[in-house]
Amino acid sequence: MTAVDTMAGRLAQIQQRITQACERAGRHPDSVTLLPVSKTFDVESIREAMSLGLTRFGENKTQEIRQKAAALAGQGLQWVLIGHLQTNKAKDAARDATEVQSLDRPDLAEALHRRLQNEGRTLDVLVQVKTSSEPSKYGMAPEDVSAFLRRIATEFPTLRVRGLMTLAVNSPDPAEVRACFRALRELRDRLVQENIAGVSLDRLSMGMSGDFELAIEEGSTEVRIGTAIFGARTYPDPQ
Repeated sequence: MTAVDTMAGRLAQIQQRITQACERAGRHPDSVTLLPVSKTFDVESIREAMSLGLTRFGENKTQEIRQKAAALAGQGLQWVLIGHLQTNKAKDAARDATEVQSLDRPDLAEALHRRLQNEGRTLDVLVQVKTSSEPSKYGMAPEDVSAFLRRIATEFPTLRVRGLMTLAVNSPDPAEVRACFRALRELRDRLVQENIAGVSLDRLSMGMSGDFELAIEEGSTEVRIGTAIFGARTYPDPQ
């Protein structure tokens, strides 16, 4: 069995690649956080990841967070919602998620805020920005982000903005992928100059299993890695 046949081996390999990408960019490896994406993987896979020191996991669906959180209650785990969130699921996110990285529209912000008030909670959020032209990608238009951040700061105090998130274009051309990441970093830099009260933009969540090294070189502070840690996903056959 080779190292890549075990989760421990795959995790070590990813951590080494993160370090190498940071070195190429002249950055300290500690400047990049790894978010393991456990969506579709079972509880036993998460237990194995926990045995390797991982305690924070990315999920796409609120229902999956609820099921896994119940099965792993009392373990001190943090559940990060990274998938598109429907407004009618805001109640579930407000109750179960530690963080939402896919906040992309005012009606969702309003729904989350209302539910969080009911729960007596606050929630860390990242604003998802659309940096590619693909119709399948969600996210707020870059030109709308400034006004959105100001509205969150004044109207929705239960939402603590920590940064921005994006999904790069699905392209074999590294230059096109880099352009998406660079666009988010440059947007963040412009927004920082606006000095919006109550808003932190320290974090840039960008980069996944297939492109995280490019993202790091363009300024990512957090990479979302699933299959490169957990192995290939097996989806149920559609019925």
